[in-house]
Amino acid sequence: MRVCCAGEVMLEMAAASEPGLYRAGVAGDTFNTAVYLARAGLDVAYLTRLGDDSFSGDILRRMREEGIGTELVERCAGARPGLYLISNDARGERHFHYWRDAAPVRSLFDQPLPAPDAGLFYFSGITLAVTRSGRDNFLRLLGELRARGCRIAYDSNYRPQLWDSVAQAREYNRSVLPLCDIALPTLADDCLLWDISTVQACRALYADAGTGEIVVKAADLTAQAFAGPLHAQRRAAPVRALDTTGAGDAFNAGYLAARLNGASLDDALRAAQALAATVVQYHGAIIPREDATQDH
Repeated sequence: MRVCCAGEVMLEMAAASEPGLYRAGVAGDTFNTAVYLARAGLDVAYLTRLGDDSFSGDILRRMREEGIGTELVERCAGARPGLYLISNDARGERHFHYWRDAAPVRSLFDQPLPAPDAGLFYFSGITLAVTRSGRDNFLRLLGELRARGCRIAYDSNYRPQLWDSVAQAREYNRSVLPLCDIALPTLADDCLLWDISTVQACRALYADAGTGEIVVKAADLTAQAFAGPLHAQRRAAPVRALDTTGAGDAFNAGYLAARLNGASLDDALRAAQALAATVVQYHGAIIPREDATQDH
Protein backbone atom coordinates (compact mmCIF):
# COMPACT_ATOMS: atom_id res chain seq x y z
CA MET A 1 0.00 0.00 0.00
CA ARG A 2 1.28 3.45 -0.88
CA VAL A 3 1.40 6.23 1.70
CA CYS A 4 1.24 9.85 0.54
CA CYS A 5 2.42 12.56 2.94
CA ALA A 6 1.65 16.20 2.16
CA GLY A 7 3.09 19.44 3.45
CA GLU A 8 6.16 21.62 3.69
CA VAL A 9 9.77 20.50 3.49
CA MET A 10 12.41 23.05 4.42
CA LEU A 11 16.11 23.54 4.85
CA GLU A 12 17.08 22.89 8.47
CA MET A 13 19.95 24.38 10.46
CA ALA A 14 20.51 22.23 13.57
CA ALA A 15 23.22 22.45 16.21
CA ALA A 16 26.47 20.73 15.31
CA SER A 17 28.85 19.05 17.73
CA GLU A 18 30.86 22.24 18.26
CA PRO A 19 29.14 25.17 20.02
CA GLY A 20 28.11 27.96 17.67
CA LEU A 21 28.16 25.77 14.56
CA TYR A 22 25.13 24.49 12.68
CA ARG A 23 24.60 21.50 10.43
CA ALA A 24 22.50 21.88 7.30
CA GLY A 25 19.73 19.35 6.71
CA VAL A 26 16.29 18.88 5.23
CA ALA A 27 13.17 18.56 7.38
CA GLY A 28 9.52 19.47 7.93
CA ASP A 29 6.90 17.84 10.12
CA THR A 30 5.15 15.60 7.58
CA PHE A 31 8.39 15.13 5.66
CA ASN A 32 10.06 13.79 8.80
CA THR A 33 7.24 11.29 9.15
CA ALA A 34 7.57 10.37 5.47
CA VAL A 35 11.28 9.63 5.92
CA TYR A 36 10.73 7.33 8.89
CA LEU A 37 7.84 5.58 7.14
CA ALA A 38 10.05 4.94 4.13
CA ARG A 39 12.84 3.66 6.35
CA ALA A 40 10.31 1.22 7.83
CA GLY A 41 9.93 -0.27 4.36
CA LEU A 42 6.70 1.39 3.26
CA ASP A 43 6.03 2.75 -0.23
CA VAL A 44 5.93 6.52 0.38
CA ALA A 45 5.41 9.56 -1.86
CA TYR A 46 5.53 13.22 -0.89
CA LEU A 47 3.23 15.98 -2.13
CA THR A 48 4.62 19.51 -2.02
CA ARG A 49 5.89 22.45 -4.07
CA LEU A 50 9.53 23.52 -4.32
CA GLY A 51 11.49 26.10 -6.25
CA ASP A 52 13.82 25.67 -9.21
CA ASP A 53 16.92 26.66 -7.20
CA SER A 54 19.81 24.43 -6.17
CA PHE A 55 18.50 24.07 -2.60
CA SER A 56 15.24 22.65 -3.93
CA GLY A 57 17.35 20.30 -6.02
CA ASP A 58 19.14 19.19 -2.85
CA ILE A 59 15.77 18.49 -1.20
CA LEU A 60 14.67 16.35 -4.14
CA ARG A 61 17.91 14.40 -4.01
CA ARG A 62 17.40 13.80 -0.30
CA MET A 63 13.90 12.50 -0.97
CA ARG A 64 15.20 10.06 -3.56
CA GLU A 65 18.02 8.94 -1.29
CA GLU A 66 15.41 8.09 1.34
CA GLY A 67 13.35 6.13 -1.19
CA ILE A 68 10.50 8.66 -1.22
CA GLY A 69 8.62 9.12 -4.48
CA THR A 70 8.98 12.61 -5.96
CA GLU A 71 6.45 12.44 -8.79
CA LEU A 72 4.02 14.60 -6.78
CA VAL A 73 6.55 17.40 -6.23
CA GLU A 74 5.97 20.48 -8.40
CA ARG A 75 8.86 22.86 -9.03
CA CYS A 76 8.08 26.56 -9.39
CA ALA A 77 10.22 28.97 -11.38
CA GLY A 78 11.91 31.69 -9.35
CA ALA A 79 10.90 30.25 -5.97
CA ARG A 80 12.95 28.81 -3.13
CA PRO A 81 12.06 26.68 -0.08
CA GLY A 82 11.70 27.89 3.46
CA LEU A 83 14.42 27.62 6.09
CA TYR A 84 14.40 27.19 9.84
CA LEU A 85 17.02 27.24 12.59
CA ILE A 86 16.82 25.22 15.81
CA SER A 87 18.06 26.36 19.20
CA ASN A 88 17.88 24.08 22.23
CA ASP A 89 17.71 24.66 25.96
CA ALA A 90 19.48 22.55 28.60
CA ARG A 91 16.70 19.90 28.50
CA GLY A 92 16.92 19.57 24.75
CA GLU A 93 13.62 21.38 24.18
CA ARG A 94 13.68 23.00 20.77
CA HIS A 95 12.90 26.55 19.74
CA PHE A 96 12.44 27.38 16.07
CA HIS A 97 13.27 30.46 14.00
CA TYR A 98 11.68 30.52 10.53
CA TRP A 99 12.20 32.12 7.12
CA ARG A 100 9.33 30.64 5.12
CA ASP A 101 6.81 33.36 4.14
CA ALA A 102 7.54 33.15 0.40
CA ALA A 103 7.91 29.36 0.20
CA PRO A 104 6.14 27.94 -2.88
CA VAL A 105 4.28 25.33 -0.80
CA ARG A 106 1.94 28.09 0.33
CA SER A 107 0.14 27.89 -3.02
CA LEU A 108 0.12 24.07 -3.14
CA PHE A 109 -3.67 23.78 -3.18
CA ASP A 110 -4.55 27.12 -4.79
CA GLN A 111 -5.56 25.13 -7.86
CA PRO A 112 -7.35 21.76 -7.80
CA LEU A 113 -5.01 18.78 -7.78
CA PRO A 114 -5.83 15.22 -8.81
CA ALA A 115 -6.06 12.85 -5.86
CA PRO A 116 -2.88 10.78 -5.58
CA ASP A 117 -3.02 7.00 -5.76
CA ALA A 118 -2.61 6.06 -2.11
CA GLY A 119 -4.06 3.81 0.57
CA LEU A 120 -3.14 6.25 3.36
CA PHE A 121 -2.86 10.04 3.12
CA TYR A 122 -1.07 11.86 5.94
CA PHE A 123 -1.07 15.60 6.69
CA SER A 124 -0.87 17.94 9.66
CA GLY A 125 -2.18 21.20 11.01
CA ILE A 126 0.99 22.79 9.66
CA THR A 127 0.10 21.51 6.19
CA LEU A 128 -3.29 23.15 6.65
CA ALA A 129 -1.83 26.41 7.98
CA VAL A 130 0.76 27.03 5.29
CA THR A 131 -1.64 26.11 2.44
CA ARG A 132 -4.80 27.65 3.86
CA SER A 133 -5.45 29.87 0.83
CA GLY A 134 -6.37 26.63 -0.97
CA ARG A 135 -8.51 25.13 1.80
CA ASP A 136 -11.57 24.42 -0.37
CA ASN A 137 -9.46 22.56 -2.93
CA PHE A 138 -7.75 20.63 -0.15
CA LEU A 139 -11.09 19.59 1.35
CA ARG A 140 -12.23 18.39 -2.06
CA LEU A 141 -9.01 16.41 -2.39
CA LEU A 142 -9.57 14.74 0.99
CA GLY A 143 -13.16 13.95 0.05
CA GLU A 144 -12.09 12.37 -3.23
CA LEU A 145 -9.45 10.30 -1.46
CA ARG A 146 -11.95 8.97 1.05
CA ALA A 147 -14.44 8.20 -1.71
CA ARG A 148 -11.73 6.00 -3.26
CA GLY A 149 -11.24 4.13 0.01
CA CYS A 150 -8.05 5.91 1.07
CA ARG A 151 -7.66 6.38 4.83
CA ILE A 152 -6.76 9.85 6.11
CA ALA A 153 -4.32 10.36 9.00
CA TYR A 154 -3.83 13.74 10.66
CA ASP A 155 -1.75 15.37 13.40
CA SER A 156 -3.13 18.73 14.55
CA ASN A 157 0.43 20.02 15.25
CA TYR A 158 -0.86 23.46 16.24
CA ARG A 159 1.61 26.33 15.82
CA PRO A 160 -0.10 29.62 16.82
CA GLN A 161 2.35 31.80 14.88
CA LEU A 162 1.16 30.29 11.59
CA TRP A 163 -2.42 31.46 12.11
CA ASP A 164 -4.04 34.89 12.28
CA SER A 165 -5.98 33.82 15.39
CA VAL A 166 -6.98 30.74 17.34
CA ALA A 167 -10.50 31.19 15.96
CA GLN A 168 -9.17 30.88 12.41
CA ALA A 169 -7.12 27.82 13.34
CA ARG A 170 -10.16 26.17 14.91
CA GLU A 171 -12.32 26.89 11.88
CA TYR A 172 -9.85 25.42 9.42
CA ASN A 173 -8.92 22.42 11.55
CA ARG A 174 -12.56 21.69 12.38
CA SER A 175 -13.35 21.53 8.67
CA VAL A 176 -11.01 18.56 8.13
CA LEU A 177 -11.90 16.50 11.21
CA PRO A 178 -14.93 14.70 9.71
CA LEU A 179 -12.67 13.48 6.88
CA CYS A 180 -10.02 11.93 9.15
CA ASP A 181 -9.82 8.23 9.99
CA ILE A 182 -6.77 8.44 12.27
CA ALA A 183 -5.82 11.34 14.56
CA LEU A 184 -2.42 11.58 16.24
CA PRO A 185 -2.62 14.76 18.33
CA THR A 186 -0.23 16.02 20.99
CA LEU A 187 -2.24 16.94 24.06
CA ALA A 188 -0.27 20.14 24.72
CA ASP A 189 -1.06 21.39 21.20
CA ASP A 190 -4.73 20.55 21.47
CA CYS A 191 -5.01 22.19 24.87
CA LEU A 192 -4.05 25.45 23.16
CA LEU A 193 -6.07 24.87 20.01
CA TRP A 194 -9.30 23.52 21.49
CA ASP A 195 -9.17 24.77 25.10
CA ILE A 196 -9.24 21.26 26.55
CA SER A 197 -7.11 19.80 29.33
CA THR A 198 -7.35 16.00 29.44
CA VAL A 199 -6.73 12.98 27.27
CA GLN A 200 -10.38 12.01 27.55
CA ALA A 201 -11.53 15.43 26.36
CA CYS A 202 -9.09 15.19 23.45
CA ARG A 203 -10.36 11.74 22.54
CA ALA A 204 -13.97 12.91 22.74
CA LEU A 205 -13.31 15.83 20.41
CA TYR A 206 -12.06 13.57 17.62
CA ALA A 207 -14.52 10.76 18.29
CA ASP A 208 -17.43 13.21 18.09
CA ALA A 209 -16.14 14.29 14.65
CA GLY A 210 -16.18 10.66 13.49
CA THR A 211 -12.48 9.75 13.75
CA GLY A 212 -12.21 6.02 14.37
CA GLU A 213 -8.63 5.72 15.68
CA ILE A 214 -7.19 8.30 18.06
CA VAL A 215 -3.69 8.40 19.53
CA VAL A 216 -2.96 11.07 22.13
CA LYS A 217 0.62 11.96 23.03
CA ALA A 218 0.74 13.42 26.56
CA ALA A 219 3.41 15.51 28.28
CA ASP A 220 4.47 12.85 30.80
CA LEU A 221 5.78 10.50 28.06
CA THR A 222 2.48 8.64 28.20
CA ALA A 223 0.53 7.88 25.05
CA GLN A 224 -2.94 6.40 24.73
CA ALA A 225 -4.50 4.81 21.66
CA PHE A 226 -8.21 4.26 21.11
CA ALA A 227 -9.85 2.33 18.25
CA GLY A 228 -13.49 1.49 18.81
CA PRO A 229 -13.64 -0.63 21.98
CA LEU A 230 -9.87 -1.14 21.97
CA HIS A 231 -7.60 0.90 24.23
CA ALA A 232 -3.89 0.84 25.00
CA GLN A 233 -1.71 3.03 27.18
CA ARG A 234 2.06 3.09 27.53
CA ARG A 235 4.58 5.31 29.27
CA ALA A 236 7.95 5.62 27.60
CA ALA A 237 11.16 5.28 29.60
CA PRO A 238 12.88 8.67 29.93
CA VAL A 239 16.06 9.28 27.96
CA ARG A 240 18.53 12.15 27.90
CA ALA A 241 17.30 14.39 25.10
CA LEU A 242 19.69 16.50 23.06
CA ASP A 243 17.00 17.87 20.75
CA THR A 244 13.26 17.16 20.80
CA THR A 245 12.82 18.32 17.19
CA GLY A 246 10.87 15.73 15.23
CA ALA A 247 9.97 13.55 18.21
CA GLY A 248 6.23 13.69 17.53
CA ASP A 249 6.77 13.18 13.80
CA ALA A 250 8.88 10.08 14.50
CA PHE A 251 6.28 8.81 16.96
CA ASN A 252 3.60 9.14 14.27
CA ALA A 253 5.72 7.26 11.77
CA GLY A 254 6.51 4.47 14.21
CA TYR A 255 2.85 4.10 15.11
CA LEU A 256 1.50 4.21 11.56
CA ALA A 257 4.13 1.84 10.21
CA ALA A 258 3.38 -0.68 12.93
CA ARG A 259 -0.37 -0.46 12.44
CA LEU A 260 -0.09 -0.76 8.66
CA ASN A 261 1.92 -3.92 9.26
CA GLY A 262 -0.85 -5.38 11.45
CA ALA A 263 0.44 -4.54 14.94
CA SER A 264 -1.84 -4.18 17.94
CA LEU A 265 -2.42 -0.79 19.53
CA ASP A 266 -0.01 -1.65 22.36
CA ASP A 267 2.73 -2.85 20.03
CA ALA A 268 2.26 0.20 17.81
CA LEU A 269 2.66 2.51 20.83
CA ARG A 270 5.79 0.60 21.82
CA ALA A 271 7.31 1.05 18.35
CA ALA A 272 6.31 4.72 18.24
CA GLN A 273 7.87 5.54 21.60
CA ALA A 274 11.05 3.62 20.81
CA LEU A 275 11.61 5.54 17.59
CA ALA A 276 10.84 8.91 19.22
CA ALA A 277 13.21 8.11 22.09
CA THR A 278 15.98 7.42 19.59
CA VAL A 279 15.35 10.60 17.59
CA VAL A 280 15.59 12.96 20.59
CA GLN A 281 19.12 11.73 21.29
CA TYR A 282 20.36 13.42 18.10
CA HIS A 283 20.38 17.00 16.87
CA GLY A 284 17.92 17.70 14.08
CA ALA A 285 14.66 16.09 13.03
CA ILE A 286 16.08 13.25 10.93
CA ILE A 287 18.75 11.01 12.40
CA PRO A 288 21.32 8.89 10.58
CA ARG A 289 19.68 6.04 8.72
CA GLU A 290 21.58 3.29 10.53
CA ASP A 291 20.18 4.44 13.89
CA ALA A 292 16.54 4.71 12.84
CA THR A 293 15.40 1.19 13.65
CA GLN A 294 11.94 0.60 15.04
CA ASP A 295 12.87 -1.90 17.74
CA HIS A 296 15.19 -0.20 20.24
